[in-house]
Amino acid sequence: MKICVTAQGDNLDAAVDPRFGRCQYFVIVDSETLDYEAIINPNIDARGGAGIQSGQVMAERQVKAVVTGNVGPNAFQTLNTAGVSVMTGASGSVRQAIEKYKNGELKATQGPTTGAMMAHG
Repeated sequence: MKICVTAQGDNLDAAVDPRFGRCQYFVIVDSETLDYEAIINPNIDARGGAGIQSGQVMAERQVKAVVTGNVGPNAFQTLNTAGVSVMTGASGSVRQAIEKYKNGELKATQGPTTGAMMAHG
């Protein structure tokens, strides 16, 4: 299963980035093999709508779950509509976050964990 962990670097040992829409990297990991692809977040400097645009990247990549620190309302709605589970409160390295996910230590979030960044975002 494809899982995306928001990260501050481009590998499994990078620290989890607590932001979703404006994280530095999306590390998309196969939860079974730990094969991964790191993508520089194209929305990091977006004026608005970063959460929505980042959510669309996840849908396009057929990610089934996002592991991050926090998620705003627009990103949550976009991910939820795409059928992507959102796990918040992650910390440590990408590898540690994947292990916590696989061990059932992270639970799906039922709503946004932060407010909107901008009124139009």
